[in-house]
Amino acid sequence: MGARAPSGASPRLYQRAFEILAGQIRSGQIPPGAQLLESKLTAQFGISRAPARQALAELVRSGLIEKSPGRGYHVAGGRPTAPFVQRTADAGASTPLSSLPTWERLYGEVEQEIAGRSAFASWRVIEAKLAGYYGVSRTVARDVLGRLQERGVIRKDARSRWYAPGFSPDYVTELYELRWVLEPVALAKAAPRAPTSLRVTMRRNLEQAVAIAASVGGDTLDRLEEELHIALLSHCGNLSLMQAITLPQSLLIAHHFLYRCTSRLFDTEPFLAEHLVVLDRLDAGDVAGAARALEQHLKISRDRAIARFDVVRSLFDPDDLPYLERLPDAG
Repeated sequence: MGARAPSGASPRLYQRAFEILAGQIRSGQIPPGAQLLESKLTAQFGISRAPARQALAELVRSGLIEKSPGRGYHVAGGRPTAPFVQRTADAGASTPLSSLPTWERLYGEVEQEIAGRSAFASWRVIEAKLAGYYGVSRTVARDVLGRLQERGVIRKDARSRWYAPGFSPDYVTELYELRWVLEPVALAKAAPRAPTSLRVTMRRNLEQAVAIAASVGGDTLDRLEEELHIALLSHCGNLSLMQAITLPQSLLIAHHFLYRCTSRLFDTEPFLAEHLVVLDRLDAGDVAGAARALEQHLKISRDRAIARFDVVRSLFDPDDLPYLERLPDAG
């Protein structure tokens, strides 16, 4: 994204894996037709299933790989062959993710599992069972939970027990109220500091998404949300303000799940045009107008988010996870 993510941001392991694989494909190290399997990537990079799956999806979006007739994917430009196996001599240079701390390799998957289930209910998060489920120490589990707390995904109750609040209409409204108060202030501060190249990239990506609005995928929508609400705002120069913004941005994490389940809730994703209005104001030098446009966008987005959560709850029932215990509905 070009900008440093704020403190506590979810590590984007899939982006690192994508960049490594894309470089190997473009250089010919992974030849046309070579098959890529999710299970092989998790072992190669030492990461969990979720970032491996996202890296493959990004490679598909980039046109570098295609879905194979049987299982897995193969590199575009050739007939599917045997699964690609990294040579031992190349492994150290090509799999730097395996040296990452254990908590960081787990974080993305745990974040998605908990944030996705928070669309349905509130959950108690049991540290010991989380450690047992992933076969890690309590210290590693505690590190993961600490990062989730920084992101606003989980909290501690009066008895210091971890829990993930459910995205009820009232809670969604609370978070959006915080966002439409804080984010316009951050935008006004970020506008003179952010590099022009970032706005150019944001506009190009938005316009490309608008051009294929009927088929734009959840990964693209995620990236566009992050470019405005995280990458651009991170240039505000006020660390305390960015830390305050982190809590309500747990909504962005939940949207990773929502966009994949309800991406066709609208013929054209409404926020694309709304983001463009913000950029139009910034490019015209009207920072105050851009801040007002962002506030209006967030106020409208609240109702759309509530509608998405309602649709998801009507269509799905989450699988049980041993480290999550459903809490009774409030009231």
